[in-house]
Amino acid sequence: MEWQAVFTLITLAGVLATLTLTRISADLVLMAALALLLISGVLEPIGALVGFGNPGVITIATLYVVAAGLKETGAVQWIARLLLGHPKSQRGAQLRMIAPTGVLSGFMNNTAVVAMFIPAIQDWAQRLGIPASKLLLPLSYAAILGGTCTLIGTSTNLVVDGLLQSQVGIQLGLFELAWVGVPLLVVGGGFLVLFAGRLLPDRGGVTEELAEVRQYGVEVEVVSPGPLVGRTIAEAGLRALNHGYLTEIDRGGRLITAVEPDRTLQPGDKLYFVGAPECASELRRIHGLKPASGNVHKLDVANHQRCLVEVVLGPEFPAIGMTIRDSRFRTRFSAVILSLSREGRRVPGKLGDITFKIGDTLLLEASHQFAEQYRFRRDFLLVSALNDSTPPDFRKAPRALVILLLMVVASASGLFSIMEAAFLAAGGMIVSRCITASRARRSVDLPVLVVIAASFALGNAMTETGAAQWVAGGLLGSGEWPPWVMLALVYLLTAVFTEVITNNAAAVLMFPIAMAVSEQLGVNFLPFAVAVMFAASASFITPLGYQTNLMVFGPGRYRFSDYARVGLPLSCLVASVAILLIPNVWRF
Repeated sequence: MEWQAVFTLITLAGVLATLTLTRISADLVLMAALALLLISGVLEPIGALVGFGNPGVITIATLYVVAAGLKETGAVQWIARLLLGHPKSQRGAQLRMIAPTGVLSGFMNNTAVVAMFIPAIQDWAQRLGIPASKLLLPLSYAAILGGTCTLIGTSTNLVVDGLLQSQVGIQLGLFELAWVGVPLLVVGGGFLVLFAGRLLPDRGGVTEELAEVRQYGVEVEVVSPGPLVGRTIAEAGLRALNHGYLTEIDRGGRLITAVEPDRTLQPGDKLYFVGAPECASELRRIHGLKPASGNVHKLDVANHQRCLVEVVLGPEFPAIGMTIRDSRFRTRFSAVILSLSREGRRVPGKLGDITFKIGDTLLLEASHQFAEQYRFRRDFLLVSALNDSTPPDFRKAPRALVILLLMVVASASGLFSIMEAAFLAAGGMIVSRCITASRARRSVDLPVLVVIAASFALGNAMTETGAAQWVAGGLLGSGEWPPWVMLALVYLLTAVFTEVITNNAAAVLMFPIAMAVSEQLGVNFLPFAVAVMFAASASFITPLGYQTNLMVFGPGRYRFSDYARVGLPLSCLVASVAILLIPNVWRF
């Protein structure tokens, strides 16, 4: 073995050790490895930077924009409320959740699906009286399994497909992986429905104690015609919000203070909620409600440019001692007051009649520029924008779903490649105003793309220096192993890698080894490449191996042992099914 191969293996070992034992971010570690291979002369610039021009990486970047368009329009929330329904049992709830999650994850980034489902599942779990910890980890696992069903379901599939395109000129079809992915979703989903309820703890979700946070009163109106008219409070999902509770209903001037969960909503009902600042943001995401304050609709700011802001009034605020109605606040500050909190408590009475006092905290709907514009002004002692509080524009949800459907049809029919279809869909999202250009730029997760692109340099070095062939020879040893045994070994090695480093990095690092193993065996390389695809996605044992596992860690109040308790048998089951099916679909 020449020094370049030894140097590459030492670099690889250093990367694995750093990612496993330290908290240094993966993008920094892999870019350092890329720079080291480039400066040492192991790789030429073209070989080191090949990942940044790989079709798979570019497709992933483009699909971030498509997923953001679906999120901005509330399309996934709309589908979630439509499909989740009102099951009678815990197993029924898991089945109703796993099926749509798996299907959606096959056609859009599963990280985006989980991000949008988490609040919906928390709300749903509270309505059904089921601990959120029984549903959130199965949500992540269902998204992972669903992502394996199509080529665009996970970034890992696109990365390996990009490697196949660049190295052997083969491009997989959109639904080619479904022959293995769909059985995995069915078997894995069945396991979760039957056993997850018993294996997962009963810890509930993370709900803030409203007595310990700033309380606001938020008033919303039932839109007519709309999806909530004729539904009960419980069916509309308004009985158990994460950040607030319904106190009374104003129905045509008649106040209803005893709000039962089976009371039916009528057109024009004004609902009064009490809760934390996030309650207003939570209510804005429910299709069929609108702010009761007419001033919100008079605000001259486009929907996608709005957000919620908290401000604390200072001694130089010009309207101290005046009522909200007389202060002309909207005209002065281009913002609308949604609610007012004083000493951490809501102030009773009509909002317009409340008199401003120093130290009052206002909850505003304003433009994204408001916080920057007034942060250093003396009118306010503190200005703080609430994260992710832009209300979704549900009117554009059908438009976004049509664009997604056209992308899938264009790619599946062979009219366009997946990358071309993704470019057209991303452009369609921007042109149709489902998402603005600025938000499209912000939706691209640059650190993830850097990790994927930089890991290509390590994979390239493994191939060019002969290190991959050396590792493959070590795996084969001197024995004549059957191809299916080596396929299982490649699968298990990849699965171990993906639990300790990122799934995409594991796929890129194992790909050249898998190709070298198939070459030395003298068999078809495709089963080995597909095995790397599935194994790199099958991360169930730790919260660190896959981003969706980490996303549900906090909201579900999980511990590391919870992942192993469910993930270990699930990993064994998925591995057995995959290793059995892959050679029957792609022959050796």
